[in-house]
Amino acid sequence: MAESTDAPPDGRTWSTPALAVLCLASAVLLCATGLFLGAVFLHVAPANSLSREYRDEVDGLVYPEFEQNWKLFAPNPLQQNVALDARVRTVADGGATRTLDWTGLTAQDIASIRGNPAPSHADQNLLRRAWDFYDGSHSAQDESLTNGRGRLAEQYLKRIALQRIGRTAEGERILEIQFRVTTGTVPPPDWSGESPPPAPRVRELPWWPVNDEDYRGLG
Repeated sequence: MAESTDAPPDGRTWSTPALAVLCLASAVLLCATGLFLGAVFLHVAPANSLSREYRDEVDGLVYPEFEQNWKLFAPNPLQQNVALDARVRTVADGGATRTLDWTGLTAQDIASIRGNPAPSHADQNLLRRAWDFYDGSHSAQDESLTNGRGRLAEQYLKRIALQRIGRTAEGERILEIQFRVTTGTVPPPDWSGESPPPAPRVRELPWWPVNDEDYRGLG
C-alpha cells in the first residue's frame, strides 16, 4: 500500500487549538499594523474632520518616537549646529550637594558617528529630535509651555540624558538635572563673500528634579 502524502514534508502537524491561536495572533497583528499606519496617515495628512476628532489619540501614539516631518525635502534646510549638554546636581549620604561639570550629549553622538560607515539611527537622530520636540513646545524666552505636549517633551529629554548618565554620578545620587543648548550658524564658505555668522547662542534650561519614576524602564 502506498504511503499517504497528506502530512507536511517535515512531519509537523498543527492541532486545532494551535491553528486557532496562530490565526488569532495574525489577525491581532494585522489589525494593530493597520491602526498604526492609519494613525500615521492622519498625522501627516492635511487636517480633516477625522484627524481633528481623534487628534489626542493620534498624537498619543505618534509622539515622540514616531513623529513624521518633511524637513528632508525643505527648500531651505537647517543651517545651524546645535549642541546639547547636561549637568547634574548630586547629594551625598551626609546631605551635602554639589554641581558637576557639563556632559556633552551631542558630542557623544558625534563621536559615535564619526568614522562609522553605518551609524545607528539613534546616534544620528534620537537626541536631535528630542530637542526639536522640546523646542517646539516651549517658549525660548521663559521656557513656559506653548502646547499640551510640553510635559511629555520634558520627560522624554530628561530620560534620554539619565539613561546615559545613570542613577548616580561619581558615586552620589542624582538630585537634579539641567540642560544647555548651544546654537551656532554654519559659517559660509570663504568664496561666498557673506559676512561671518554671529556668535553662538547659549540657552540654559531650569533645573529639573530627578526621582525614581524618571528611571522606569531604563534598566
